[in-house]
Amino acid sequence: MGLRALLMVFIVAGLIVADLRYNSLERTRSILDGLATPIYWLADIPAEITNWSESNVLSRGQLIEENDRLKRENLILSGRSQQIAALRAENTRLRALLNSTALLRNDVMIAELIGVSPDPARSEMVLNKGAGDGVYVGQPLIDAEGLLGQVVEVSQYNSRVLLITDVTHATPVQVNRNGVRAIAEGIGVLGALEIRHVAATTDIEEGDLLVSSGLGGRFPVGYPVARVSKVTRDPGHTFATIEASPVAALDRIRHVLLVFALNNPTP
Repeated sequence: MGLRALLMVFIVAGLIVADLRYNSLERTRSILDGLATPIYWLADIPAEITNWSESNVLSRGQLIEENDRLKRENLILSGRSQQIAALRAENTRLRALLNSTALLRNDVMIAELIGVSPDPARSEMVLNKGAGDGVYVGQPLIDAEGLLGQVVEVSQYNSRVLLITDVTHATPVQVNRNGVRAIAEGIGVLGALEIRHVAATTDIEEGDLLVSSGLGGRFPVGYPVARVSKVTRDPGHTFATIEASPVAALDRIRHVLLVFALNNPTP
């Protein structure tokens, strides 16, 4: 047995020497390498599966966590976008309000709405300007479109305003088209006024713009008040039934202009 082993060693050594010198086993090695390739692939499969799992397969907990995070981020972004939209709209309203001052011959001051009357039968609101800012009882206020009402109560830092649609409020107006005078009275509804005691033969039609007439000295002349929305003439009645819609955005205002008349001190 020892001679056989020694003989095998000599044979293998001879083959190695022959291969090194004459490259006689190149074809054999090539065949053996080709046969061994599938074995290499099979041996590498577990490692490839592990790598793929680590890079592509997330646990259920990780997926839930990521989904929750994305929901929170989406909610935050949605809230911010809504705030941006609100700020943009407020900026537009303020620009319109400031642009309207170019048409006025009186001094004005911007005030912000901070409260409304809890009584649905009263059309009142509270502003963040008071006597310390120069606000006075009877002072008119407007928005970018037209007349809103007047100040009826003043404290040091706030003031209470009565809107033109309140049932106790009456505004002297005139038809902008022909100068016909009338009184626009509130009926307790933000979007409606009533023009009473107008003769059925008076030249007033739907679509006419009503502006403040200046009578009574409370409101300066020429402020848009309302637009006639309906005129009903009954042959059996002396007076016509006339309805009008305020041009000011009474139900959407946030900022208003307090108007300082020429005969009142400015702040």
